[in-house]
Amino acid sequence: MPQTIHIKEREKLAHSPTLNTILMVEEVLKNGDLMTLSELKMKLPKKVMHQTLLQILDYLQLSGKIIIGTKGILWIYAERKELNELIRRGTEL
Repeated sequence: MPQTIHIKEREKLAHSPTLNTILMVEEVLKNGDLMTLSELKMKLPKKVMHQTLLQILDYLQLSGKIIIGTKGILWIYAERKELNELIRRGTEL
């Protein structure tokens, strides 16, 4: 019978992503269109552990930078300079 690991214990065992890894994933997502998890893994310049990648995606989704749907992952965050340009041109959001 498998032992269950409590959430707190699992968090201790999980590898925390570094800032460089988070930024690397962000960059790939920013420069791409809708992509699946396997497509994202292939496009990353370095290998990232599956659990670490899932932690990063959770963080990016909670911070409003991506949407994860049934068809894949999509970058949705508009940086302030892009937003300022849209406002300057009078673009309606």
